[in-house]
Amino acid sequence: MRARMHDGGAFSRSVFQAINKTATAGGSGDATEVNGDWVDRELASVGRALSAKLVIAFTAALGQDETLTFAMNFQDATSLAGAGAADFSDAVTATTVATGDSGGSTETGTFEVDIDLSGAKQFIRTQVTPNLSASGTDTCEWSAILMFYGDHRQPSTQAVAKLGDADGI
Repeated sequence: MRARMHDGGAFSRSVFQAINKTATAGGSGDATEVNGDWVDRELASVGRALSAKLVIAFTAALGQDETLTFAMNFQDATSLAGAGAADFSDAVTATTVATGDSGGSTETGTFEVDIDLSGAKQFIRTQVTPNLSASGTDTCEWSAILMFYGDHRQPSTQAVAKLGDADGI
């Protein structure tokens, strides 16, 4: 079994989406779609990435029973300038990622979405909409990173350092 495990780090490439935002319930950044940067999914000497994972990290101050949701969709285009931009695949409907505990609480976590890029054009961007259910009191700080995955037969990147391997598990 271990002989069939792949070194995931050797087959991936991370792209920061330039999303690092703050939202205030009923105010700035709340229920507002945020566009990520256009990124090229062409991997040098490998070809186009066929899948990706979007990871949103968040910290939210929420009142009791108040919620934080994220909705998102993905767009593709034929250039880094967004030429021919269009939505592809299904949108991710508003998903509750955190709920305030009794008396209010600070919630920290991640929300991950796997994306099949097999039918997408070369350039991709993420559009994310955070939504806080309270009005004027709850806040959220969040950021997003998009990781591309290439063909499992060739590495997409080579890490500067490597800690252990699948045989050591």
